[in-house]
Amino acid sequence: MFELLDIIGTLVFAISGALTAIYKKLDLFGVYCIAFVTALGGGTVRDVMIGRTPVGWMLDIDYVYIITLGFFLSIVFNRYLERLRISMFLFDTIGLGVFTLIGLEKGLEFGLSPVICVILGTITATFGGVIRDILCNEIPVLFRKEIYATLCIAGGILFFLLQELQIQSNIISLIVAVFIISFRLIAFKYNWSLPIGSVFVKKE
Repeated sequence: MFELLDIIGTLVFAISGALTAIYKKLDLFGVYCIAFVTALGGGTVRDVMIGRTPVGWMLDIDYVYIITLGFFLSIVFNRYLERLRISMFLFDTIGLGVFTLIGLEKGLEFGLSPVICVILGTITATFGGVIRDILCNEIPVLFRKEIYATLCIAGGILFFLLQELQIQSNIISLIVAVFIISFRLIAFKYNWSLPIGSVFVKKE
């Protein structure tokens, strides 16, 4: 289950990054680079933080193949995606749920506390998107009012609460992934958001 989630997360984040780069009209090399950093950026930051070096993708060439597949799928089928922004959002949302779980599991492998595991899950899920947005000259979604990292944190808390109920690990992973993906889609549909920082600034 864990390996399958890892493959799915890498693929959908690679597609998300590639679609963003295509929308920004980058050349093919630029599209591939953005796909690469989107898929592996969060995991790379996580691995460096926990001292897991060489980082995961350097030890397994399959990650490069998966990203290359996502790159080609994006190039071939982007013309059939009538609403490119919606497609990017959907792939980004799926990756958000899956990579949160991967970060949580990595933290548990290293025997870290639940709080640190939740932080690692959030970093794994969001920092690839942060790097993608910065390279594409966008304000990262993580720093905007859109509900994004908050869902990763909530999903991580739900993960450990379900573990206390002695639920099978595969079922926990499915519930948490569905929770994160569903709530982000609902938040998008109903335009839910966190208050912006200026709300707390005293007006003259």
